[in-house]
Amino acid sequence: MKYILPVLMLLASFLVMALSSQAAEEQSQIWSKQKAWEWYNKVGPIKGVNYVPSSAVNMLEWWQEDTFDPTTIDRELGWAHKSGYNSVRCNLSFEVWEVDAEGLKKRLDKFLAIAAKHKIGVMFCLFDDVNFARANPVVGKQPKPKPGVHNSRWVPSPTPKKVTDKTAWPALEKYVKDIVGKFANDKRVLVWDLYNEPGNGGLGNKSLPLAIATFKWARAMKPIQPLTTGPWRGHGNDMGNKLAELSDMVSYHAYTSAAGVEKTTKHYMKYGRPLLCTETLRRINGHDYPAVLPVFAKYKVSWWNWGLVAGKQQTYLPWGKKGQTIKDHWHWDMLWPDGKPYDPKEIELIKNFKFTKAAQPKDSEDKK
Repeated sequence: MKYILPVLMLLASFLVMALSSQAAEEQSQIWSKQKAWEWYNKVGPIKGVNYVPSSAVNMLEWWQEDTFDPTTIDRELGWAHKSGYNSVRCNLSFEVWEVDAEGLKKRLDKFLAIAAKHKIGVMFCLFDDVNFARANPVVGKQPKPKPGVHNSRWVPSPTPKKVTDKTAWPALEKYVKDIVGKFANDKRVLVWDLYNEPGNGGLGNKSLPLAIATFKWARAMKPIQPLTTGPWRGHGNDMGNKLAELSDMVSYHAYTSAAGVEKTTKHYMKYGRPLLCTETLRRINGHDYPAVLPVFAKYKVSWWNWGLVAGKQQTYLPWGKKGQTIKDHWHWDMLWPDGKPYDPKEIELIKNFKFTKAAQPKDSEDKK
């Protein structure tokens, strides 16, 4: 019995050392603040849009071989450039990769070529917990959108079961390393957003272990692009803090009023890194372009609104309301199906957006 306590203390010390070593390894792989700001000063300000082709109801229909639509993509990214955008954020599909990895990579390469043609930098997003459809992703013909319902066929990737079942993670790891590895040195890829809204769909903190693992898998491929994953709610909670600590560029979502966006922005400024608001803006008084864009300009935040062309996603419709049509006041999306702006004044604000001061703050002196 007299040996039990010393043994337990020794084991405890080994555990602390192992955890400290793991934390140190994670920290050593994250970009220094100096490197992050050098990158940001070179590429910013980023004026982006979360993009899904108007011909696709979700990312499965977007990236599957038989429904991949480069003609529509070419036309719409041309409109994006004309509207003043210089980036698109795009969700990928683990399920499409699982059945057609080589084909998906060829289509991603084609997409990047089209984007580059229109001077558009691409942010790829690998995983997503959002589940508007309340269904699992199934490869094949996708159902038609539900009339009058916002984003009615959007499904997560991977399934919630795979998020929490570590026996499924070897396939997820292979996917991350395959996609990031393929484009790790491709300058057409602007940023890797590894996981969209982890914890959505009722998963909560159950998604955090996979999000942490995804950073590790992606960093193992040594990409030239920065990595990020943005908190979408509960800013300042354990998940939000951990995601910010692991990110090269700190990102977040903010659909609130200008005052709310400013409050959230100030919270993430404490990390001393460039800020990317990867989902923002909606057409509600105080949440719209004239109100919110000046906040981003003041605090040197790059941003991506949701939705370019009104299409099968129906994200011009509001959250949680029924009976509205494309003729009613739009929630999101910027262009009519023929490319005409929903509100030309918004397009002018995008074209003329710039930071009010140089991007790097005076107190960013970390040269680690």
